Amino acid sequence: MQDVTEQPSALRWYYEGLAQNTYRAMKCHSCGGYTFPPTGCCEHCGSWEVEGTELSGKATLLFATHNISPACHPRFEKIAPYVYGHLVLKEGPVVQAIILGVEAKPDALRALFERGPVPAQAETLKMDDLPVIVFRIAG
Repeated sequence: MQDVTEQPSALRWYYEGLAQNTYRAMKCHSCGGYTFPPTGCCEHCGSWEVEGTELSGKATLLFATHNISPACHPRFEKIAPYVYGHLVLKEGPVVQAIILGVEAKPDALRALFERGPVPAQAETLKMDDLPVIVFRIAG
């Protein structure tokens, strides 16, 4: 794998991956944990012995809600209102992200909640400035 242990390089490497629909993290040689998004050291044990790795993009959506409209940041105004949630990546990290495949309406969110944890797959949302990782729920 590419040496991406310096933070600015790790961030650039992460966004370059997103632009290619590749999802990247750091894997720790000391504890085996994944740090996502990638930084220069392990978020679990603090080790600097980390290496860039690709993630599967598979996740489990734990719960979701909707944003307020207008969006909390101007870069998201075009897509508001949207759903966001907490997901557990297959590799272990817990992330917050925009969720695609469900409407930002109370009935749709209630139906999603009643389904319980559901599988989701990462996608890249092209924004005006930087790409953003989002997740689409399965059927």
